[in-house]
Amino acid sequence: MKHKVTVLHIITDENLAIKKEIEFAKINNIETYIGYVKKTKNPFLKWKRFISMFIELSSKISDFDVIHVNTLFPFGLFALYLKLTKNSPYIISEHWTGYHFPQSKNIGIMQKILSKMIVKNASFVCPVADNLADSMKQLGFNGNYCKVPNVVDTEVFTPIKNTNKTFTIIHISSLFDAHKNVSGMLKVAKLLENEIGFFTWKFIGGSDKNYKNLLKKLNFETAKIEFIAHIPQQEMAIHLQEASVFVLFSNYENLPCVILESFSCGIPVISTKVGGISEFFPEDFGKLISQKSKKELLASLLFYSKKTTENKEKMHTYAVTNFSKETIQKMFSNWYYQSLKVNS
Repeated sequence: MKHKVTVLHIITDENLAIKKEIEFAKINNIETYIGYVKKTKNPFLKWKRFISMFIELSSKISDFDVIHVNTLFPFGLFALYLKLTKNSPYIISEHWTGYHFPQSKNIGIMQKILSKMIVKNASFVCPVADNLADSMKQLGFNGNYCKVPNVVDTEVFTPIKNTNKTFTIIHISSLFDAHKNVSGMLKVAKLLENEIGFFTWKFIGGSDKNYKNLLKKLNFETAKIEFIAHIPQQEMAIHLQEASVFVLFSNYENLPCVILESFSCGIPVISTKVGGISEFFPEDFGKLISQKSKKELLASLLFYSKKTTENKEKMHTYAVTNFSKETIQKMFSNWYYQSLKVNS
């Protein structure tokens, strides 16, 4: 929106017939270089190919002022290399849930050592929540932290007058059970069916293949449970606009975009109080419940099955103020300029 941006991305491709391939495109006025390298199970050969590709791609990019790393590891190593060799400042934005305990136990010693170096040399580290920053600091990743929340397209996710008479619940995610607790939501759906009878619950983001046995066991008779595959953003917005309430029953999170997109559509949210969710969750925009508490989820759903009015414009205005493209670009622009001052 404000700066000239070049995107550099490297990825393995198991279908690649040759050792490497470079693709260039100008997408939305953004110069985009994608380097494809042949897949290998040898970690040393993989790194050699990534480094070789990085050197080749970066040589194609004209002069730049600031590097914005969109994930700390491993691509932060390339930013660190440019900082040490060309004195190029870099900032890091991060939203990975893997830094939270107990998931953080899976991070290897070498990754921790290198990550500490990357964070220490960054001008700014911009996690989406203070809670994530705390988890990263507990791992010894000490740096200059500045929270920047996730962005929402507030022109796509807008409130409408909902004419849908059916109580409609929506959940959008990867549907990975260990993370999102889909099985827990399905069990609560059965309890809700026993209480109110007919309603619709949409699970968007995948299929029901991992839940067929549970669905058979629960044997829904009046409730309509839908599983909808991954869909484009514009289509997802329509589903949100037609919903009565959005539910996230996760075991761990940072700051999920889907909650912010629900707010932007004027849809109340029921979510577990995990990660950084409570940092951007006004009291009258929904209900925060305890992790794994089916009792609290059921009570909250019963509440919203009877509640018919929401201040949709207030919720949308909050989303525009805090998460719109304009808001987030101003925040990142500030850290770009600050990083140049720090570097000088």
